Amino acid sequence: MIRLLIAAQSAIVRAGLESVGAQGTGIEVVGASGLAGLTTAIDRHQPDVVLAAVEAHRDEPPEDLIALAARDGAPAVVLLAPDLQSTWTGDALRAGIRAVLPGDLDPREILAAVEAAAAGLVVLHPQDIPALVTDRPLPTAQTQTLTPREIQVLAMLAEGHGNKTIAWKLSISEHTAKFHVASILSKLNAGTRTEAVTLGIRRGLILI
Repeated sequence: MIRLLIAAQSAIVRAGLESVGAQGTGIEVVGASGLAGLTTAIDRHQPDVVLAAVEAHRDEPPEDLIALAARDGAPAVVLLAPDLQSTWTGDALRAGIRAVLPGDLDPREILAAVEAAAAGLVVLHPQDIPALVTDRPLPTAQTQTLTPREIQVLAMLAEGHGNKTIAWKLSISEHTAKFHVASILSKLNAGTRTEAVTLGIRRGLILI
């Protein structure tokens, strides 16, 4: 059972996120808190994951949540931001926050992010991936970076699409789709598509 703590300044937002958390199988909402009292709430409820929502139009990263995530023994933090700021997403992830996502996700996506964070995975929104990959090459033996197009293809592999469907969705030839898949496997040092998807999820390249 994943122990989930909700954190938001707005009581309405907290209530909404509590309702989402209650829909999750294997998730128990153990409490809710404003952001100011979050540390005390964590000490009291001992959650596995904190689902935190920050206010809109924030130009700077949430330093209080970043400091919290960096603490030894801290719970995993899933951060929802109405106006997702790619400029500080990388800083938040490097500090230990497990997910930085827009606030308009549907309940299923939010619950998937909570489950992934509890499992020690990193979850990103697709719009952030190209910038982050450009800044931080993949930690593979070849230290090669996936291109934005290859990341799109990897996400489609995660959805179970074959080369023909990938080609149709991206308006490219099936030969080009095969080339992208082969390049992804090579760069990730993966032997199969399934292994490539697994590595992509572990490295935060695709949202599950």
